[in-house]
Amino acid sequence: MNQLESIKKHLESYGLREISSLLLPAARRALNSIKHGDYARWRDIVSKLPKLPASTVDFNAPAVTVTDHEAVKDPENRKNLKKLLKGLMPWRKGPYNIHGVYIDTEWRSDLKWDRLKDEISELSGKIVLDVGCGNGYHCWRMYGAGASTVIGIDPSPLFLCQFMAISHFTGSSHPVFLLPMKIEDLPDFSNTFDTVFSMGLLYHRRDPIGHLTRLKKLIRPAGELVLETIILNSSTSNVLVPSGRYAKMNNVWFIPSPSLLETWLKRTGFVNIRLIDITPTTSTEQRRTKWMEYESLNDFLDPSNPGLTVEGYPAPERAVFLAEKPS
Repeated sequence: MNQLESIKKHLESYGLREISSLLLPAARRALNSIKHGDYARWRDIVSKLPKLPASTVDFNAPAVTVTDHEAVKDPENRKNLKKLLKGLMPWRKGPYNIHGVYIDTEWRSDLKWDRLKDEISELSGKIVLDVGCGNGYHCWRMYGAGASTVIGIDPSPLFLCQFMAISHFTGSSHPVFLLPMKIEDLPDFSNTFDTVFSMGLLYHRRDPIGHLTRLKKLIRPAGELVLETIILNSSTSNVLVPSGRYAKMNNVWFIPSPSLLETWLKRTGFVNIRLIDITPTTSTEQRRTKWMEYESLNDFLDPSNPGLTVEGYPAPERAVFLAEKPS
């Protein structure tokens, strides 16, 4: 059963036929429109992954873990598995531990999860959307926290193939899905999801107010938004608009102060707004590894003053806001 059939079966088993009828045609269009030159190679790697039934899977460990299978205790088998998974580099979000092969990703995404997991509303039995989910690491953690359905969207075909690789080992029975879509590609959902996550995305949006408005529309009444983004750690209502690149990223548009971001959330109609965390990004959380060999945080900061980016802007600090849609 392919992923779209799995989504259809799962959604309809929960009585969510309307979501299924709207989502699947859009998802099919997105899958059929992938044109990346490496997509066929990545899909071929996924198809070659060995069939190793998981005895146990731990979605609540810092590294999403599939317990060692007897077959990969043989060094040659484990070496082959590692080689295949390395063919899907760079691995940016994680970590994962697949039958004893530890995927040491660029981001320690478990640290972000630890900062918010005890503050967000209970996920048990909820329908969750993760916008800009990367390869789906946090989707697995959301499922581990009890969500009944988790749909992640991210347009990257590499992230899709990484997710497919992890799904290959966790098994197809878990209601966690990733679709290669942008939020703009979603059909006209309204009042659909109990919780919507948008993490590491707002500062990439040319229209942050439009992004917040779109997120709010997707959330059911009294549902929750979990918003994580780079902020300008200032006590005033202010915004940083980089004149060019920020930390070598050319797609950073607006970095608001916490008070300004709270104003944006209020103006878009959210209530019960809470700032639950501000944490500077350090090389403990984001760094180059053997699974992501390109530039990382240390290359983006001023070597003589790590409190600044190489362009002279304040170094990244990330905030987590929670907000609700009125009931």
